[in-house]
Amino acid sequence: MFEQLPTFQKLLRQLQQLPYLASKNIYKVAFYFLNSDRKKVEQFCQVLLDVKDRIGRCHHCFNLTEGESLCSICRDEKRNKKIICVVENWYDLFAIEKAGGYDGVYHVLGGVLSPLEGIGENDLNLYSLFKRISNLDIEELILATNATPEGEATASFIYSKLEHLRDRFKITRLASGVPIGSSLEYMDKVTIYKAISGRQPF
Repeated sequence: MFEQLPTFQKLLRQLQQLPYLASKNIYKVAFYFLNSDRKKVEQFCQVLLDVKDRIGRCHHCFNLTEGESLCSICRDEKRNKKIICVVENWYDLFAIEKAGGYDGVYHVLGGVLSPLEGIGENDLNLYSLFKRISNLDIEELILATNATPEGEATASFIYSKLEHLRDRFKITRLASGVPIGSSLEYMDKVTIYKAISGRQPF
C-alpha cells in the first residue's frame, strides 16, 4: 500500500523500533505526525534533542538529573542516606516515589541480569553499587527488583555478593504485596505502598 511512499515507509520503520508502541498504533502515530503542522513537528523534534542533550545520570544513584551531577533525591538533605533502595530502572523509582512512604535514597541498576539477552553483571550498575556500599555507613539495603525471573535472579546475585556484610546492615526484599510476574511501573499506589512498608528480610 505504501510502496510509492518511501519516506513514509522510513518513518514507519523508525516507529517500529520504539519499545512499548503496539504495532497497531504505529500507523496512527505516523499519521498523527503527517497531519500535524510543521511547527508542531519541529517543536516535538527539538524537545527530543533537548532531552538527549540535557538529561543525564546522577553520579551516585544513576537516577535522571538535569543540569546537576546529583539528582534531586541525592541532594535532598531530608532523605535518609543510610537506606538504599535498589531498583531496575528510573520508572520503578518514580513508581515508589509516587506511592509515598519511603524517605531513603536509591540505586538504579539500569536493567536486570538476562543471559538470554546478553545482559551480564558488567552491563548493569552493580559494581558501582558494591563500591558505594563499601564507602558508606548504611543501615538497610532494599532489593526492589521486579518479581520476574530476571528480577529475582538479579536480587539473588546482589545478595550473594553482600551476604557477608549482613552484620553491618539489613538486606531486605519487597513484601509479597507485589504480584509475581508484575512490574512496579503498572501497579497501583496502595500495592506499592504496602510492599515497601511491609518489606521482609531476604
